[in-house]
Amino acid sequence: MSTTSAYLSVRGIDIDVVYKDIKNLHIGVYPPMGRVRVAAPARLDDDQVRLAVIQRLSWIKRERNKLRSAERQTEREMVTGESHYVWGVRYRLKVVERPGRAHVEIDGERLVLYVQAETTAEERRDYLDHWYRAQLRQAIPGLITKWEQTLEVTVPKWTIRRMKTKWGSCNRETRHIWFNAELAKKHPNALEYIVVHEMTHYFERGHGERFTRLMTQHMPDWRSRREQLNGSPLAEEDWRR
Repeated sequence: MSTTSAYLSVRGIDIDVVYKDIKNLHIGVYPPMGRVRVAAPARLDDDQVRLAVIQRLSWIKRERNKLRSAERQTEREMVTGESHYVWGVRYRLKVVERPGRAHVEIDGERLVLYVQAETTAEERRDYLDHWYRAQLRQAIPGLITKWEQTLEVTVPKWTIRRMKTKWGSCNRETRHIWFNAELAKKHPNALEYIVVHEMTHYFERGHGERFTRLMTQHMPDWRSRREQLNGSPLAEEDWRR
């Protein structure tokens, strides 16, 4: 079965489209972030797919809201025994109560959080979040430098922040790039993919044919990296077991 793919943006929602030798159009909304994917008959064009998406927009938004609500319900208790991910590797959390400053470190298969007694779950989450951000601050500069040379552009400013629906974003006018703090939990390949994705927006605003061509030119395996990233859990991953 022959297939072709495309990116569309509909009312601010990015749509992955795969054209196949099928009879009917199918729209899916996938966890963890509400990624929208359309499987469309090869006989349709982008405008026809866009119209089909607009007609189902209310349903798509409801499904995305359900995923985000479910995500908020999985907030961690930050106690020993929970599973947490660092760069795609799963670790068991061990909480050690002791005097002094909070500290996080990896010890074998454990992610150890040193905190004072009586710290709340929210305070522990903040400590771990700061540690995750520190991991990104160490990893991002080298990737940006690498791809600045490859793409022959300059990234004047980048920021880490928590985002509910995107792994990254880019302001083409200021060239400011934002990275989702959750990326520190994902495989390093995912972070590099987002770096290249956002820097490619310097050349092309949307996710159309030119954007796809540029991504393929500079990162031939970007689709597999994207699938790995979008298929990985965002918050649900950390259930206690």
